[in-house]
Amino acid sequence: MSWENNTVVLEFILLGLSSEPMTQVILFYVFLPVYMVILFGNISIITLILSDVCLHTPMYFFLCNLSFLDLCYSSSTVPRMLKDLISGKKTISYAECATQMYLSLSLGATECILLVIMAYDRYVAICYPLHYTTIMSKMVCVRLAIGTWLCGFLLSISHVTLTLNVNLCNNNEINNFFCEVPEILSLGCENILFVEFFIFIAGVIVLMIPLTFIVISYSQIILCIIKIKSSAGQRKAFSTCGSHILVVTMFYGSAMAAYMKPYSRSAAETDKFIAIFYIIITPMLNPLIYSLRNNDVKSAFLKLKIKNKTK
Repeated sequence: MSWENNTVVLEFILLGLSSEPMTQVILFYVFLPVYMVILFGNISIITLILSDVCLHTPMYFFLCNLSFLDLCYSSSTVPRMLKDLISGKKTISYAECATQMYLSLSLGATECILLVIMAYDRYVAICYPLHYTTIMSKMVCVRLAIGTWLCGFLLSISHVTLTLNVNLCNNNEINNFFCEVPEILSLGCENILFVEFFIFIAGVIVLMIPLTFIVISYSQIILCIIKIKSSAGQRKAFSTCGSHILVVTMFYGSAMAAYMKPYSRSAAETDKFIAIFYIIITPMLNPLIYSLRNNDVKSAFLKLKIKNKTK
């Protein structure tokens, strides 16, 4: 990547969330406990699922994957943001910027696909309960999980490659707290319509197509639930899906707002808020959503608590 005067870009400047030193300190003390909650919440979910045999089912296997994914997703950007807030030094090397952009984009794409797999798991469990253990066998779940991670990291290669080959307009200032595709593209000094179009199509593949499958799955699930004669059975079926629907709404809503638009005309301040939502807020809320709305998780937590007290 080069500027118009052919000087090589060695580093970028992350403008961050604020240029005021006092505001940066305040933001540091706001986001530090939030990041601690992300770590504690997701590690707790993973620990509970691994330690309780009752949770060794496909549904919780994928939830464990989601918690680990959220840990990685936030950790790809938040520690760097916290360091910049407290130190005031906001330069980031070209290599680190490219790595951060690839990791965050890959993990985001992986989460899009994983949420589809989780919706499919609920579809099979509710619509084909007698065949559930056969269809969602242990080997099938492992293969789906591995395929999900591989697809996420492979699909992001073209995004990052195209973005890093855009010529800059004598500017290396990124108006965000981390390196992201929209902000890099907004620095371009050439006609980037082709790049925008290609990434928009990729966004349709990564976001819209999976979301369509999720909508279809839950449409079938709702039809099956309506046929259940017992009101208690209906409530139980809805409760197992409610948490996932809420997570899908938060993640896909913010991701589509960030990536399904012309990047060169993005509103920088709005983009920062959207990025905070899907990189920080959603990973923080996911463990709370699944633990507060899930009786199995709460029971596993109580059993683990009692077990620790008896030691």
